[in-house]
Amino acid sequence: MVGRGILSRKEIAAQCGFAVSALNQNPRIKAALLAKEALLRDSGVLPALAVRAEDVTAVPLMREHGSGARSFDVERLRRLEHENASLRAENGQLRRELERYAVLREALSTSGRLPR
Repeated sequence: MVGRGILSRKEIAAQCGFAVSALNQNPRIKAALLAKEALLRDSGVLPALAVRAEDVTAVPLMREHGSGARSFDVERLRRLEHENASLRAENGQLRRELERYAVLREALSTSGRLPR
């Protein structure tokens, strides 16, 4: 089984009777497998190695704002506008209450019932 120009590590491990991690962690097995793949590639049995996209592009790709990110931004904006409107209403209510208590405090202060 070949994928991207290399032999399937899972298949090799299953046929040999050991874990896939042995192919990656054991230096002798890893070197022997890479040498065998190179030999098979030179003889034309295996195709050339597939080039990874990150190897081709040296410039990091910028994340494009797709519909998912756009809908997330729209939802966030709607939520923030709603929160802003409710805070403005609460602020107005608190100002009216403060004004009422300021008038009451002024009346008590002038009548001498509240120390200045």
